[in-house]
Amino acid sequence: MTILIRQAHIIDPQSPFHQTIQDVFIDNGQIKLIGSLPQQQADQVIEEKNLHLSPGWVDLFAHFCDPGFEFKETLETGIEAAAAGGYTDVMVLPNTNPIVSGKSQVEYIVQKARQSPVNIHPLGAVTKQTEGKELAEMYDMRAAGAAAFTDGLHPVQSAGLLLKALQYVKAFNGTIIQIPDDKTIGTYGLMNEGIISTRLGLPGKPILAEEIQVARDIKLARYAESKLHFTGVTSPKSIEYINRSKESGAAISCSVTPAHLYFTDEDMQSYDTNLKLYPPLRTAVERDALRQAVLNGSVDCIATHHEPHEYDSKICEFEYAKPGMVGLESCYGVMGAVFGNDLSAERWVELVSINPRKVLDIEMPSIKEGAMANVTLFNPEATYVFETDAIRSKSKNSAFIGKELRGKVIGIINNNQLKLN
Repeated sequence: MTILIRQAHIIDPQSPFHQTIQDVFIDNGQIKLIGSLPQQQADQVIEEKNLHLSPGWVDLFAHFCDPGFEFKETLETGIEAAAAGGYTDVMVLPNTNPIVSGKSQVEYIVQKARQSPVNIHPLGAVTKQTEGKELAEMYDMRAAGAAAFTDGLHPVQSAGLLLKALQYVKAFNGTIIQIPDDKTIGTYGLMNEGIISTRLGLPGKPILAEEIQVARDIKLARYAESKLHFTGVTSPKSIEYINRSKESGAAISCSVTPAHLYFTDEDMQSYDTNLKLYPPLRTAVERDALRQAVLNGSVDCIATHHEPHEYDSKICEFEYAKPGMVGLESCYGVMGAVFGNDLSAERWVELVSINPRKVLDIEMPSIKEGAMANVTLFNPEATYVFETDAIRSKSKNSAFIGKELRGKVIGIINNNQLKLN
């Protein structure tokens, strides 16, 4: 198959064509020609107003629920959701049934997604069954294809065990990913502890639970001289700790989610269960500080925390609703709605393409002649209302339905496959 992309604004700091408008000709999955190609013919021609082209986007933290919870999501529907959201690479959580805590579970995911237009990278569990008691066989999982290690939705609580894990993965330059949360603080909290939780009569989870865990885990990572990534950061104080650790030379990085940049705990006054998230939404002051951290470079990556739930897990009393919402399809539009022109296309590509690959030390694609095409096509200025039919995920639990978003994904090209929206 041959593909011709006409008049694309290329955003790729590693490419000699960075910040130029070019035609791009792709043959059999390889970028053959870049330049002015008015006479070039192709099986598929892509021509859109304000078309931008970047290396494929990466999501560091998504739950595809397969195996064991296929009624929420399957690898196939997760891949469709990722492609619709502009992602060519997705790290999938180990919180399945069985848990991805051994070589065979990693191999299952790798083999099942082998022919996919989206590269699926399994995240292996740090501890057996994500129980936080005993280290899993991380070396075997790495050899089988695990991209990094995390207990996902059950962050490691034991300092001693996390230290051992950090020392263990150092042998193969691996990375540990943690949601920073001390579960002994605000154990039964349903939302951020504050004025709104008091008003709603819901038990709160103080932001202190995150800050204590960030401070502790940074010390462990520095002691082990190992790589640690915090995802779902919500506290300005956490960002401050992380910045200080980077200045000292520690291999610490962090990501935030689009939902925490858009919503606050005040939005929960309707008891919308789609806004019951983990970590919880914080106050407007904290959200605005997070936005600033994205713009000033303190935040390394954007992670969707895509967490699908079937109807029954969300249409119930707030107390019993499962935390999380889908996020792959809406991520780019939400970021555009939040930041507008303040977030340049180059900074966006840094957040979702360049930095995630650096964090996990995976191959960096580039838009240059002779390279294999791993690219995302998008329009930063298109505005639209996000509707249920835009969600390719098996579950539809999104709080963004009905919201006006800015920035539309046109499609992806990867593994010699084209997926257009």
